[in-house]
Amino acid sequence: MSTLRRIWDFYYNGFKGMTLGRTLWAVILIKLFIIFFVLKLFFFPNFISTKTEEGEEAEYVSNEIARRAISN
Repeated sequence: MSTLRRIWDFYYNGFKGMTLGRTLWAVILIKLFIIFFVLKLFFFPNFISTKTEEGEEAEYVSNEIARRAISN
């Protein structure tokens, strides 16, 4: 247990003493938000839900995989 406490203290004190690091972490978090939320929202629509009804998503995907495997 003391090892976990020492690891926690190491990281806690390291992040507490950062000055430039806080700005860099803020930039990293903003970039992650843009990548995972904004880009998904605008460039990766939920294609399956537009092609199927509720509860038929798995059947649609399996039919598409089989259809594409046969046509190749």
